[in-house]
Amino acid sequence: MIKTFLVQAFSIPSDSMQNTLQRGDRVLVDKLTPWFGSEPERGEVVVFHDPGNWLAGEPTPTPNAVQRALSWIGLMPSAEDKDLIKRVIGTSGDVVECKGTGPLKVNGKALEENDYVFPGNTPCSKDDQGGQFKVTVPAGKIWVMGDHRQNSLDSRYHQQDPGGGFVPTDKVVGRAVVKAWPVNRWGTLPVPDTFSQSGIAATAAAATPGALGLAGALPLVLWRRRRVSGGRTAG
Repeated sequence: MIKTFLVQAFSIPSDSMQNTLQRGDRVLVDKLTPWFGSEPERGEVVVFHDPGNWLAGEPTPTPNAVQRALSWIGLMPSAEDKDLIKRVIGTSGDVVECKGTGPLKVNGKALEENDYVFPGNTPCSKDDQGGQFKVTVPAGKIWVMGDHRQNSLDSRYHQQDPGGGFVPTDKVVGRAVVKAWPVNRWGTLPVPDTFSQSGIAATAAAATPGALGLAGALPLVLWRRRRVSGGRTAG
């Protein structure tokens, strides 16, 4: 019940979201608010099902008995699930643009991304295919990018696919709200301030601190549910 309707743990298998998330981190994903019609907002870190064979060729691990048991109760993701984790940059109707090495722009507004883009990376990639683009996000879709910009096969590099690199919102599992493991990396995953600037203001509420791990995530999710019931939009 918890993993289906409230919150589920996912492990980070790659470096595409460094330094926000490190390989081997465990994150807790809020799966409740989408049941109330909430859609992803700019700046959120979301987990989503592979929208169009993005993970083709990636090895599928073979879980042992303990891992299968933990997966069944939601403490680990299923090995059969093909899920990705990225940051939402654009939502329905947004114009997202990369020119030169950046900055990345949404609806003509430059994003200040120093707080989360991997140190030494440029916001845009000048010399590779897909790194230069200007797209308008269709209805019911999102545009996603990894924080490790020069090491993330995200929306930019799937523009020639049938889906154009966009992720359907119905493929989104939920928003990652807490880094739960290892203990020394525990913390929340708030929406960066740059996404609230005039002209591209996001409606998502930043995650608030709770108790450690799953015990902290459940009150957080229930608190977010009350906000939705009160008419506020939650991410």
